[in-house]
Amino acid sequence: MMGKSKRAALYVRVSTDKQLIDHQVRDLRQIAERRGWDVVETYSDEGVSGAKGRKQRPGLDAMLKDASRRRFDVVMVWAIDRLGRSLIDLLGTIEHLEAAGVDLYLDQQNIDTTTPMGKLLFQITGAFAEFERTMIKTRVRRDADRQEYPRPRRQVR
Repeated sequence: MMGKSKRAALYVRVSTDKQLIDHQVRDLRQIAERRGWDVVETYSDEGVSGAKGRKQRPGLDAMLKDASRRRFDVVMVWAIDRLGRSLIDLLGTIEHLEAAGVDLYLDQQNIDTTTPMGKLLFQITGAFAEFERTMIKTRVRRDADRQEYPRPRRQVR
């Protein structure tokens, strides 16, 4: 007896109006078909930089809202840079999907959290992300302390 097939959502993005999303959609649909996944929605941001945050990317925002509503089981993205170029925004997106219980498939990076090995890689990435956040907080606190209690400047002769 076969299990229920996964509901997949595609997220595609191009940075300029001169680029097309067609090849990303085509490739991801073919992969979903081979895996027996049903593509239930395609979210896109066309002509939007990956460095922009969620607020400036309506396709990403809609996808994350629908992930929270569990409208699909896995998000398929052609490459990690399509999901985001800002590390902080990228980590926020990944954490959002994980909290919603939605898997992530990144084709070009061979990351697939629907598999045990993919989940392990995802968790290791999450550990590094948590470490980086802690380091950022430490640096921010240190810099704030330095501004509150500035060190005396040395005279250069």
